[in-house]
Amino acid sequence: QVQLVESGGGLVQPGGSLRLSCAASGYTYSTYCIGWFRQAPGKEREMVAQIQDDGMRHYGGTAKGRFTISQDNAKNTLYLEMNNLKPEDTGMYYCAAAPSCSGLNFYGREYWGQGTQVTVS
Repeated sequence: QVQLVESGGGLVQPGGSLRLSCAASGYTYSTYCIGWFRQAPGKEREMVAQIQDDGMRHYGGTAKGRFTISQDNAKNTLYLEMNNLKPEDTGMYYCAAAPSCSGLNFYGREYWGQGTQVTVS
């Protein structure tokens, strides 16, 4: 079955950096769209960034210029490099995959990891 396991979260001071990882298994990695979402306390979940199955990348407004999404297809692993972190970046960060996507939207059955907490304070 599809499994997504996030890691790399933690507590960081404003202006600091973190690198999140998502190890994917149970499907042919390069055939799915995969991305990062986050949910802050009291707020709706939002997409941070995603990579389409053709390699095209999309970023949500909050991530542009500060976050970089990348992947290592050989390791079936997705990354999110986050720089110049701000307190408003605090939240649970989830990795998700779906068979189809367009822009920041996923289509078809979605698979989710358990999340990794990022706290900027």
